[in-house]
Amino acid sequence: AHICRNVQHGWLFRAMHANGASLFFICLYLPIGGGLYYGSYLYKETWNTGVLLLLLTMATAFVGYVLP
Repeated sequence: AHICRNVQHGWLFRAMHANGASLFFICLYLPIGGGLYYGSYLYKETWNTGVLLLLLTMATAFVGYVLP
């Protein structure tokens, strides 16, 4: 939490980053949910591409969270 205490407006940068990351994942989950609701999973190639992108993004976020 160095940036929050020692950088001017650090709390704002941290809050914008955290909220932006949450918004990014919401923007990923909404099309997947819509695809489930409307049956878009029947189009296998498009559905698999979307799910693959979601999983890769989640893996990238996990690695970014775990690494120092």
